[in-house]
Amino acid sequence: MRSIGPRAMKILAAGLLAATLATHAFAAGRHAAGECIVPSKPGGGFDLTCKLAQKALQENPAKNPADAALHVSYLPGGIGAVAWSSVISQRRAEPDTLIAFSGGSLLNLAQGKFGKASAADVRWVAAIGTDYGMVAVRADSPYRTLNDLVDALKRDPAKISIGAGGTIGSQDWLKVALIAQQGKIDPRSLRFVAFEGGGESFTALLAGHVQAVSGDVSEASLHAVTDRIRVLAVLSDARLPGPLANVPTAREQGFDVTWPLIRGVYMGPQVPDADYRRWVAAFDRMMAAKSFDQLRAAHGLYPFAMTGAALTEYVKKTVENYGRQAREFGLVR
Repeated sequence: MRSIGPRAMKILAAGLLAATLATHAFAAGRHAAGECIVPSKPGGGFDLTCKLAQKALQENPAKNPADAALHVSYLPGGIGAVAWSSVISQRRAEPDTLIAFSGGSLLNLAQGKFGKASAADVRWVAAIGTDYGMVAVRADSPYRTLNDLVDALKRDPAKISIGAGGTIGSQDWLKVALIAQQGKIDPRSLRFVAFEGGGESFTALLAGHVQAVSGDVSEASLHAVTDRIRVLAVLSDARLPGPLANVPTAREQGFDVTWPLIRGVYMGPQVPDADYRRWVAAFDRMMAAKSFDQLRAAHGLYPFAMTGAALTEYVKKTVENYGRQAREFGLVR
């Protein structure tokens, strides 16, 4: 056998040492960085959730350096279904993989759009803020109020295309369906165009491919500052602070419709308890920091902080409530 020289021996030894250290780090859950999966294309609320977590963890590093280094990646498909399937089938025990979710994800779960899945199939880590539904048009649209849009839909619902994240039964569909119902319009007569998240919906609106968008306040806030869109109504109990402070609620315009939705992250079902608790603690510290409120507001979200067991129970009850609502609309049996 051919012998190797001293220099090669040093390189080999260094490589073996690095591999050993990497193995120990992996076993201990101390990776170089965590990953936050956005289950849609860039630009929507899921993207915003991961980027808020990424920024806030960087500004408020935990004891474990890995918790402060969060890489954002994208896995679109099925309004979160592809990412959900990937995690519960292939990435069940990854200790540093987080996946963004929203109230819309919980609605899809309740309707069976994630297959034969339940809220108990993953580990719910943290909810880092709440968002609200809204309805928007382009700034040059003839519709200046929510009533203007509803009146136009009454006259000719086929004339107006409404962009929404998801198909019939999605949260964006339900927001407008509830408004239409109160306006004496059959929701089944409305013309919806399904997109993979809010980013695509607003792109289509600005390009003139749809005439209105049913989406979320956080997504609309990103575009409102450019004066290219007009938000007709926010689906909150009262007017919201920030860039949409002058936008009236749907209730103010005669439609008793509110739509709050939380945003947060979950993990695979077989993530070790120690790693799950580590991430829960990291988010608890992050959201307790004085700078977090301002950072959350800058990302278009409003106060809502819940982690661990409390969040798990909240998600369970929310999915049950969404299931009852879906049955009332005949979306599930």
